[in-house]
Amino acid sequence: MSMRRVGLLLTVIALVLDQASKQWALAVLSEPGSRIEVLPFWNMVLVWNHGVSFGLFGGGAISPLMLAGVTGLIGLGVAVWLATAKTWLVSIAAGMILGGAIGNIIDRLVYGAVVDFIDWHAYGYFWPVFNVADIAITLGVGVLIIDSFFGLGSKTNLSDQQEKKHES
Repeated sequence: MSMRRVGLLLTVIALVLDQASKQWALAVLSEPGSRIEVLPFWNMVLVWNHGVSFGLFGGGAISPLMLAGVTGLIGLGVAVWLATAKTWLVSIAAGMILGGAIGNIIDRLVYGAVVDFIDWHAYGYFWPVFNVADIAITLGVGVLIIDSFFGLGSKTNLSDQQEKKHES
């Protein structure tokens, strides 16, 4: 399978997992104040995020359509990046980021806010509530950061080029 197809497959997987998990959260956590304790540090609780990452710029300061539009432009840039990826790691990362971005765009267009429901906390400190799209975006960005520090993707690309030479 080509690296671009792997990136597209990861886009679809991230999007499907995100939207399915949000439908579950909306069905199970629909009552105000509903909370499911998964582990002592992990709850499921429905939160409507009207802002951007971690609720920044929330409170209706920016319209959902404007946020969806900006996210859409960023997603378009990531899609171009995926289409022109030269390494496996960039393709994988772009696929995860794109799937997560599309998932959150769908929420903004359908609900006017992003559905968040994963709540992690420890010793009285709480991480902002997030969702599967956020996980995909964060993992994709993490892969890009690791690749930029260690250049793993370029080594993978070189081995692919060597394989192609042997196939010819």
